[in-house]
Amino acid sequence: MRKTLTALLFAAALPTVAMAMPEGPGPMGPMDGPRHGGQMHDKGPYSQLDLSREQRQQIRQIMGEQRHEQRELVDKYLAKLSPADQKAMKDEMEARHQKVDAQIRGLLKPEQQKEFDAIQKKQAERRAEWAEFKAWKAQQPQKAQ
Repeated sequence: MRKTLTALLFAAALPTVAMAMPEGPGPMGPMDGPRHGGQMHDKGPYSQLDLSREQRQQIRQIMGEQRHEQRELVDKYLAKLSPADQKAMKDEMEARHQKVDAQIRGLLKPEQQKEFDAIQKKQAERRAEWAEFKAWKAQQPQKAQ
């Protein structure tokens, strides 16, 4: 049951990740090809290395693991803060996120703003579902005892 639920959550998150991908080449350089009809650029930290597809995939995996480990490290030290400091930090991070969203929305045309708002709404719904799932999961060991 847990594996199925995890797989469903993962599958539900994939469209969000795909939509969040930037225009132009991927993080490994122009070898990734254009995103959403964007043009190819010679930018990126590894664009000069002439990497094979397999090397790009391995580097992506390493970078993904590094992001995951970094997140765990932040969570570890965040847990050591007092509840008031944790709330203050989360509130500040949320305020910065909202500021960036507002700046991005301000750059968009009206049609793009509508789509942007729809994407934001879907992401908020998914975050709410995830929070609900985490709350449910936290209660499961208590019921087993």
